[in-house]
Amino acid sequence: MGRSIAHGLAIVLSVVSLGAAQRPISSASGTRPNVPKPGVQSRKKTGPKPYQVGTASWYGSYFHGRATASGEPYNMYDLTAAHRRLPLGSLVRVTNLRNGRAVVVRINDRGPYVAPRIIDVSYSVARILEFKSQGLQRVRLDLVEPGPTMAMLRQ
Repeated sequence: MGRSIAHGLAIVLSVVSLGAAQRPISSASGTRPNVPKPGVQSRKKTGPKPYQVGTASWYGSYFHGRATASGEPYNMYDLTAAHRRLPLGSLVRVTNLRNGRAVVVRINDRGPYVAPRIIDVSYSVARILEFKSQGLQRVRLDLVEPGPTMAMLRQ
């Protein structure tokens, strides 16, 4: 009888140990893995948050040659822009949200003074972003850190 009890205990222990040996699929915390439900699409990560999103306008020949807030004359053919708060000399990637076109500009002036616009770009920037004929366009602004190549170009 002692042998059959020992044999029964051995079977019970082996069954219990097999069940205990399995771990949760995801983490040790026992949470369910992140498996999307059928028909539900997961959102992709979009990368870093934009500095600002809003309406851009452009300014051209009327201001050409006049002094900007940085002291340099405004050149409507340069890749420059006006922003209310960014430090003068900042580099900003401006992306047209309608067509995805983007260009890096240098902040050299203050403005825009018409709410709710967030940036005034030069004539050339509006042409590159393809919103010259509309005058206004919804854009995304991303700050750009100057690299060693850009530092060399400034000297």
